[in-house]
Amino acid sequence: MSEMFPPPQLLLSLDALRDRALGAESLNALAFSMANDLYALLRFHQALVFAQHGEQMELLCISGLARPTEDSPYLVWLRRASRWLATQVPDAQPRWLPREDLNLPEDIAEGWSEWWPTGLWCIPLHDRQGQRLGLILFLLDEAPAPSTEGLLQGVFLTWAHCWAAFGKRRTLRFWRPSRRQTLVVLALLAVLLLVPVRQTALAPAEVVSRNAQVISSPIDGVIARMLVRPNQAVEVGTPLFALDETTLRSRAEVLAKEVAVADAELMAASQRAFDNPQSKGELAVLNGTARQRRAELAAVQVQLARTTVLSPRAGVAVYSDPNDWLGKPVVTGERILQVADPSQPGMRIQLPVADAIALDAGAEVALFLTAYPLSPLHGKILETSYEARPGEDGVASYRLLASVEDAPEHARLGLHGTAKLYGGRVLLGYYLLRRPLAAARAWTGW
Repeated sequence: MSEMFPPPQLLLSLDALRDRALGAESLNALAFSMANDLYALLRFHQALVFAQHGEQMELLCISGLARPTEDSPYLVWLRRASRWLATQVPDAQPRWLPREDLNLPEDIAEGWSEWWPTGLWCIPLHDRQGQRLGLILFLLDEAPAPSTEGLLQGVFLTWAHCWAAFGKRRTLRFWRPSRRQTLVVLALLAVLLLVPVRQTALAPAEVVSRNAQVISSPIDGVIARMLVRPNQAVEVGTPLFALDETTLRSRAEVLAKEVAVADAELMAASQRAFDNPQSKGELAVLNGTARQRRAELAAVQVQLARTTVLSPRAGVAVYSDPNDWLGKPVVTGERILQVADPSQPGMRIQLPVADAIALDAGAEVALFLTAYPLSPLHGKILETSYEARPGEDGVASYRLLASVEDAPEHARLGLHGTAKLYGGRVLLGYYLLRRPLAAARAWTGW
């Protein structure tokens, strides 16, 4: 009688297997339990858990490992072998597959002899409707005993029940329009594409003065002092910046001494000319040398007078930071700052080539300042550049200048924002498909 009943310890172990399956929180956790928990009873070489999706087999777990993610040669071979093995287990009954009794394909036979033992115990799992959920493979050296298969039948049913519970999804019913409704919607969309809309474009912009004068360096030198602050109001004759005078003053002192020497030599030659007729020929040479030294001294003195640059007009000094210029060497004509008239603000717009639309002089512009987003500036385009040039950000853009209507108080020079440019009216379909059509034509060459 004792041989007819399994040991109590084995029954407790089977109950523990069912409890772990029922307590699994996800399909991956259930697959890990199926691949590892029967090792104490079956002593398999390896256990594999596959989920079946139509004709495809997804590897969920390998005994002793978490979910595999590497495309190793073994896993690549497993994808082919699992699809073939699924065809060898057509029903819901577990099946023992010894290698010598199977007509293995050549590619599968080579991998079997390298990685798998002599036989497989295949356990198919199905739901209540008879649809296959997955397949469990136990790699064994010999077939399991019939008593072992009978004891594990309840565990397999529990696994299938839990797997089916994880596989349930709430089905949502979507509204499916009829053919007539579909045609009506398509007709409405076609009509909407023919609605005329105004073409617009967005571009970065800055508030500048339409009446500004560039102040450049009058001579070569080094900036010694910036005499005005950025955005400081200046009048006519206000000192703007000063160049270093050290080199010029040293040159002036040397030339002054050379002038004195030349005058002394000329004076001595004049006195000798009364007694020595030969000294009269030297007077012309010495007189020319003295005039040359005076001309050089006068030129240096003129340059000294130009080291302090004065404002030629009233306005506001526009430049970045005094520290950017102090001690910086400059050349003649190099731009230092601007004197701008704040009473005549304008918009300087950089329109990227990719966003360019047809714009004529007089087109409307709205500038939304970053500092005042609720108070846009309105104006009209005054001029546009003939060709696009790369800006500071490296993007090829057209340069546009627009006016600012009514000159509001918050239209301060130097403020940045986004300008919205208004072009002519076009169809909504063209408005939406303009850039895709341009990209398609550039790509296809049509």
